[in-house]
Amino acid sequence: MSIDVKKTYQSWCQQVNMPVYLKRELASMKDNPTKMKDAFGAQLNFGTAGMRGTMGAGLNRINIYTVRQATEGLANYMDTLSPKDKQRGVAISYDSRYHSREFAENTAMVLGAHNIPSYIFDDIHPVPECSFTVRHLHTFAGVMITASHNPKQYNGYKIYGPDGGQMPPKPSAMIVNRARKASDLFAIKTMPIPEMRQKHLMHIIGEDVDEAYLKAAKSVNINHDLLKKWGPKLKFVYTPLYGTGKVLARRALREAGFTNYVIVPQQAIADPEFPDTVHPNPQYPEAFRMAIQLGKKVNADVLIATDPDADRLGAAVRQPNGEYKLLTGNQIASILLNYILKAKKNAGTLPKNGRVVKSIVSTELATKIAESYGVEMKNVLTGFKYIGQQIKEYEQTGKHTFLFGFEESYGYLIKPFVRDKDAIQSTMLLAEVAAYYKSKGMTMYDGLQAIYKKYGYFKEFQDSKLFSGINAQKDMQNVMVKLRKDHLTSFNGQKVEKEQDFLSSTTTDANGKTSKINLPKSNVMKYWLADGTWLTVRPSGTEPRVRFYIGTVDKTNDGVMKRFASYKKAVAKLIKALA
Repeated sequence: MSIDVKKTYQSWCQQVNMPVYLKRELASMKDNPTKMKDAFGAQLNFGTAGMRGTMGAGLNRINIYTVRQATEGLANYMDTLSPKDKQRGVAISYDSRYHSREFAENTAMVLGAHNIPSYIFDDIHPVPECSFTVRHLHTFAGVMITASHNPKQYNGYKIYGPDGGQMPPKPSAMIVNRARKASDLFAIKTMPIPEMRQKHLMHIIGEDVDEAYLKAAKSVNINHDLLKKWGPKLKFVYTPLYGTGKVLARRALREAGFTNYVIVPQQAIADPEFPDTVHPNPQYPEAFRMAIQLGKKVNADVLIATDPDADRLGAAVRQPNGEYKLLTGNQIASILLNYILKAKKNAGTLPKNGRVVKSIVSTELATKIAESYGVEMKNVLTGFKYIGQQIKEYEQTGKHTFLFGFEESYGYLIKPFVRDKDAIQSTMLLAEVAAYYKSKGMTMYDGLQAIYKKYGYFKEFQDSKLFSGINAQKDMQNVMVKLRKDHLTSFNGQKVEKEQDFLSSTTTDANGKTSKINLPKSNVMKYWLADGTWLTVRPSGTEPRVRFYIGTVDKTNDGVMKRFASYKKAVAKLIKALA
C-alpha cells in the first residue's frame, strides 16, 4: 500500500496530545524530506523476533503510537477467543532502554480498553522471565519491550504465545493484519492506569515471579557435588551490560553455590545510554573492555556477559599469558552441549530419546558431539520460536526429550521452563562448566581444544550487507532473487553438491535430483560444498541486513584456519557481486 508521506506527516503534526519529544522530532523533519520519507514512507514489519526499529516519530519508528497499533492487533485477535482464554490476559515486561516502561504501560492501556487483564512487572526484567511468566501465570500471551543487543536508539516489541514461546507465524500474521487495519493510530482507545487498577485489569508483578523463576532455575545445574567443592573456588567476572541480567543472575549464581565472583559495577547500572559501548552485544570485544580490565585486576578465570535483555550470553577465557580469549556463540554452545551430554551419561540420566535442537546456520560440531552420544540433532529455521515449537511438540507427543537448544547468535536454552533463549540459565551452566575444567586443571579453552581434537576443527563466521533508506527491504529481496536466478554451481573453487531453497522447500543435488525440506517456508538459501563447507544466505528478521554464514572444518587447526581465510575473502566477493 502506497503511503502519502507528506499528508501522513501533517496529520501527526496536528495531534494535540502528542508527547513533547515527538513534537520536536517532527519539527526537525519539516525541511528534511529524506528524513520525513524514511520515518513515514513505510511501516515497521514483524520479523523473526517481533517488531524492532529506531525510536522516534513516524510509522517506520518505534513510538507509543506504533506500540499501540501492534497491541491493538493483539487485542483484536484476543477478542476472537473464548471469554476464558481472553481473561487469561497478557504478561508484560520491559528492559532498560529509553521509553521501555512507557511502551509497556501503553501496551497495558490498549489491552485494558479491550477488557483484557495485564500482568506488568514493577521494574526491568529479562526476556526469559517474560517467557517464564506466561507459563507460570498461564496468561494467553506475553509482550516484551526490548531491542535486545541493538544500539541505544533502538527499541522493540516481542509477542509470546500461550506456551511461552515466541508467537508462531500463523497467529503472528493474524495479529499483524489486525494491527494494519487499525490504520488511524490516534483513534486507538486506551484506558488510564488508575481506572485499570480499580477494575483489576492491571496487576503489578515482580518478586513473586522472581522467586518462582529462581526455584525452577535450580534444576539447570547438573553436578551439585562438583559445585559444592569447586563453585566457591572459581573466580569469574560477570557483567549485565547495563541491563536486566542484574535482576536475576546474581541471585541465581549465589543459590547455585558460586560466591567467588565480581560484577562490573558501572555496567550493573540500568543505563539506556550504554555509555562505554555502541553495541551492548556480548559477541563484540568492545562489550568486554571493562570486564577484561576487572578480570586482570582480580585474576579471573572467566568473563561472562549477558546482553541488556539477558537472552544472549558471551564469554571470554583467560589464556596462559594473562590475556582473555573471546569465545564464539558456536564454541560456547559446543562446550555446553558436550558437558551436558557427558555429565548426564556419567550420571545415568541421558534419555534414549534425547534430542538437541539448533538453527540451520549453527555449527555442525554440535551435530558430531550429539551423534557420539547417540542423541539426535534437529535443525530448524533461524529464530528461537522454532526451537520453542519443537519443545512443545516433544511434550505433546512424548517421542523425544529436549536436552539443549541453541543458535549461533549467542542464544542457548538448557531447561524448557522457558521457551526462549535464556542467558540466566546459560550463565549458571557455563559457570559449572568452567568449575569442572578448573577441577581438572584446565580452562574452558583447553576443553574446547580437546573437543576439536576429538571431532575435528570447526570454524564459522558471519558477514553481512547493510541496507538503508526506504527501499532497504526491496534491496534485500533483490539479493535473494539474484541468488535464485544465477544458481551457484561452485564457490571458492568447490563444487556445490547440494542446494537448499527454504522458500520453495526443495533440496537439489548436483545431478538435479530434488527432495522436500520439511520445514516452514523461509527466504533462505543454503549450499553444501564438496569439502564439507556450507554457505547460508538469509535476510535478517530484525535489521535491514542480508546475512552470509559460512561453516567449514578440517582435521587440523592450521588447515581450518587456511580454509577460513580463503572463504572469508570469497564471501566478501560474493557480497560485492550480489549487492
